[in-house]
Amino acid sequence: MTRTNPLLLAAIAVVSGVAGFFVDQVLTGMGHPSFTPSPLLPILLIALAVAVVAAAIPVRRATVGAAAPVDPFRALRIAMMAKASSIVGALVAGFAGGLLVFVLTRPVSPSLGSTGAVIAALGGGLLLVAGGLVAEHLCTIRKDDDDDQPGPDEPDYGLSHSD
Repeated sequence: MTRTNPLLLAAIAVVSGVAGFFVDQVLTGMGHPSFTPSPLLPILLIALAVAVVAAAIPVRRATVGAAAPVDPFRALRIAMMAKASSIVGALVAGFAGGLLVFVLTRPVSPSLGSTGAVIAALGGGLLLVAGGLVAEHLCTIRKDDDDDQPGPDEPDYGLSHSD
């Protein structure tokens, strides 16, 4: 598994930021109030970031030899969850950033409640990105010296695998 590319996260944040800006643009153009994220969203994002890092700590302990071995499939699942968390965090942070840019560029000063919810969602998304990247780092193992060398070939006894 390759590590999450920071350029990918930046691209996701930019695309979702443009989407957030245009969602508010369309909503206000149709006469509706601008989109305000739920106040529970940042709490859930922070809880997810803590859970991802907490799940990755036993994997890290096992890789440095301080704990019992961890099932490799479990470690892979945690690493993939960390990667997905950083992508979702970039998506949410970008969308909230687009909403914030829209709200702050209006000639009328925005209400503190809606701006606070957008800023909190932006912060929660950024913390989820950070938590996902930290958890992904905790799930990596150092490369062994013998990974580059092929192992000894097993002798071929003329047996077929299709039998």
